Amino acid sequence: MMTANEVNSTLDRLADEVLKTNNGRPVVLLGIQRRGVPMARRMAIRIAEKTQREPRIGTLDINLYRDDLTRVASQPVVQKTEVPPNIDDQDVVLVDDVLYTGRTIRAALDALCDFGRMRTIQLVVMIDRGHRELPIEANFVGKRISTKDSEVVEVRLREIDGEDAIYVMEKI
Repeated sequence: MMTANEVNSTLDRLADEVLKTNNGRPVVLLGIQRRGVPMARRMAIRIAEKTQREPRIGTLDINLYRDDLTRVASQPVVQKTEVPPNIDDQDVVLVDDVLYTGRTIRAALDALCDFGRMRTIQLVVMIDRGHRELPIEANFVGKRISTKDSEVVEVRLREIDGEDAIYVMEKI
């Protein structure tokens, strides 16, 4: 569905949109574990190149905040959460790979609120595939696609998967 070049140019465009929307104000980028983390890191590099200021960056694990935890895994794997200090009154940008039902983002918002009161919380996603169960929308979208519930959107990133690509496949 997307090649490595398309993934990288989409991340460039998303970084530009975040900069433009925030009028050059500093933002805090928080990658949602797992694939949101390398996406946020790549966006931070692009923002630093354009502004000569490196944005603060962190990681957010949402597993313990999920409302569907027992459906997702019997033994959840909790990963690292590293939120920069003093994010009160900051513009925070959550970064994730796929927006589907909205449940991951709801959990991320719950987790994030434990760290303070941000000025704004914005959402960047590489793919918005629809099928929302909760009233959540992304501020910045790489690509909107139509999918069936029987399909899976797989974002592959070189830092985790050894390649940059996006695939749509039937569930097995």
